[in-house]
Amino acid sequence: MLFGGEFDAELLQCTGASGVAGTEVIQELWSGYGKIVRVHLQGCSRSSVIVKHIQPPAGSSHPRGWNTDRSHNRKVRSYQVETHWYQNWSRKCNDLCRIPDCLTVLQNGTENYLLLEDLDASGFPVRLGHVDWSHVEICLRWLANFHAVFVGENPGGLWKTGTYWHLETRPDELEALDDLALKRAAPAIDSRLNSAKYQTIVHGDAKLANFCFSEDGGNVAAVDFQYTGGGCGMKDVAYFIGSCLNETECEKQEQKLLEFYFGELDESLQINQPELNREKLIAEWNLLYPLAWTDFHRFLKGWCPGHWKLNSYSERISKQVALSVGK
Repeated sequence: MLFGGEFDAELLQCTGASGVAGTEVIQELWSGYGKIVRVHLQGCSRSSVIVKHIQPPAGSSHPRGWNTDRSHNRKVRSYQVETHWYQNWSRKCNDLCRIPDCLTVLQNGTENYLLLEDLDASGFPVRLGHVDWSHVEICLRWLANFHAVFVGENPGGLWKTGTYWHLETRPDELEALDDLALKRAAPAIDSRLNSAKYQTIVHGDAKLANFCFSEDGGNVAAVDFQYTGGGCGMKDVAYFIGSCLNETECEKQEQKLLEFYFGELDESLQINQPELNREKLIAEWNLLYPLAWTDFHRFLKGWCPGHWKLNSYSERISKQVALSVGK
């Protein structure tokens, strides 16, 4: 028995496999909420599948000490959102914003099982810790196409406001923030982002680690949709750029990065949203980029004041934004 009688039978039925050749744990989920397992199959066209087994612990711990009922409830909700995403939204994605197919979902009390396509076996086996410009471009292209597909959608069943750091779900981190100017500005920044005319569905955790590359680096797919929900696309863009470039690169390449993203977004909107006023959307989001950057900086500075992403570039942007929204 791999996971449990009902799910094991479902796994074999969905894949058409005659049996299981072996398993390997890819990683444990954050704070002990389950694990991700690769299952090697026999007797079917798929060599392997991925099982995301979500099993919230009776008592949880947090690597940075944020172990509260609010934190636990947020994580539980995040897995409910991811399950809903795969059941009801994921099929809207296309090859330009590639994600794993979901073969089935099984819920058993507090446990969830997501049976997913193994992206490694489908030609996306590479994970990167460092990137060159081509890798950055292909991820920004993925984000642009993802955002274009979902512009104007009401994110039913997902987070009303996507991303794991948005202000409503992070009052503890805001309280811990010792940057008083940023603390005072935080509600106005959050309001400006949430009240933007043009909203889409954001990935919500679009860091480099959640992108899977092909061997030649020419294609990419994304995983991990726990914090997917409504929002301005700049939240994903700012967060992604900060996840893979150092402060010098972020500052030096800022305009080039945005020009590339918005060029890709413009092309994809022409196909996916032909009636939309693309110029107005791009103009609005371009102005919101520094606010999106500051929004994450606010969370990070309260959550982990010594984090490596807290640099002079982020500080400078945040001070300018805090001053502007306070006027």
